[in-house]
Amino acid sequence: MPAWADHAIWWHIYPLGFTGASQSAPAPGSPVEHRLAHLTGWLDYVLELGANGLLLGPVFASETHGYDTIDYLRIDPRLGDDADWDTFVAGARAKGLRILLDGVFNHVGRGHPRFVAALADGPDSPSGRWFRWAPDADGVLVPEVFEGHGGLVALNHANPEVADYVAEVMIHWLDRGADGWRLDAAFAIPADFWRRVLPTVRAAHPDTWIVGEMIHGDYSGYVAESGIDSVTQYELWKALWSSILDANLHELAWTLGRHNEFAEHFLPLTFAGNHDVTRFASRITDPRHLTHVLAVLFLVAGSPAVYSGDEQGFRGVKEEREGGDDAVRPTFPASPGELAQVGWPTYREHQRLIGLRRNHAWLAHARSTVLHVTNEHLVLAADSTVEGTTAAGSPEGGARLVLVLNLADDPFEPPVPVGELVLTSGDEDGTAAPGLIAPHAWAVFRA
Repeated sequence: MPAWADHAIWWHIYPLGFTGASQSAPAPGSPVEHRLAHLTGWLDYVLELGANGLLLGPVFASETHGYDTIDYLRIDPRLGDDADWDTFVAGARAKGLRILLDGVFNHVGRGHPRFVAALADGPDSPSGRWFRWAPDADGVLVPEVFEGHGGLVALNHANPEVADYVAEVMIHWLDRGADGWRLDAAFAIPADFWRRVLPTVRAAHPDTWIVGEMIHGDYSGYVAESGIDSVTQYELWKALWSSILDANLHELAWTLGRHNEFAEHFLPLTFAGNHDVTRFASRITDPRHLTHVLAVLFLVAGSPAVYSGDEQGFRGVKEEREGGDDAVRPTFPASPGELAQVGWPTYREHQRLIGLRRNHAWLAHARSTVLHVTNEHLVLAADSTVEGTTAAGSPEGGARLVLVLNLADDPFEPPVPVGELVLTSGDEDGTAAPGLIAPHAWAVFRA
């Protein structure tokens, strides 16, 4: 794994929605729409937030939402062209921002030229062998699709030509300025496929970082078997919002034990929101508890990502229907100065917590230890995993931060030593009195 990944904090963007692109590909011959410049105008905002990486959703030519790719080697004409991409990369590089691309290598759109040829020439043709086929009710072979979506045709990952092509695509965009890849729907792709692809990619770009989308499954096993560097930590995502929403911090405590196990084997991509889920500001019904989610996110191991808009408290509910993602993939204004004033306090809380993490870079590989937990209270230690750390989790010559969460209506006195106060929730002191955490507040201590 590249050393730079330990210091990466991502701002996650869904470019087609962010830039206000149309929801379907333009007609052939239509002029290119140069929307990537819209993203360039937000780079200073990303730096001021404290992030140093851009996790981009799909940017390649597709039919609708970006996940039905029709040309992996072409920037989506709704976003721009090669010159726009080069300008965007140069702008990001000038500000020290890394770029992670979204690689949709489980399936393609029906308009992909290889699939068009497969339909014309049949399953046993050279193009046909790029895809998976199964008999329908009449015994006729038809192309398999991803999770029932007819517009997403499943690639045949057993075909070496597919592996060679994916490696070619990955290297092409790494050559063009990307630093790594998020592998969409990795949970649906056999792990050994990446064992064939990644040696070629890493030979050309040994400093790249590869993270797979794993919603479910054996996270550690997939990392070990595939050779990728990381996966998306959906278990932690779910516990972050549901344990706080339900005032059941036992769920979070249990999940953090699992998280420790994952972090021993890889650097998880952690997040409180992304382009596929309801925003956590729409899930947490008590707004006093929104930043409790963030305090945990930035105090535990991983490479954290902030989904664009979450740092402003954006709301949006994902619905299981056509167009059901639109509410969580909105268009952003031309510049940050046009954002509503109501969101800036949440932005500042992100800044403060990201700043804390920047000052304690060892948190990327911290070990979490639950020192005390009830339904409404959690005392969580984050220990540096330096040589000499004890099996019980307390550091010997290492560093320790302690996070205290209080979801209750009354002040909370931690029943264990926590140390010197470092940071509290809100602009005001989150302590009710020395040694007491205010109602519905959180605080970080240095032990």
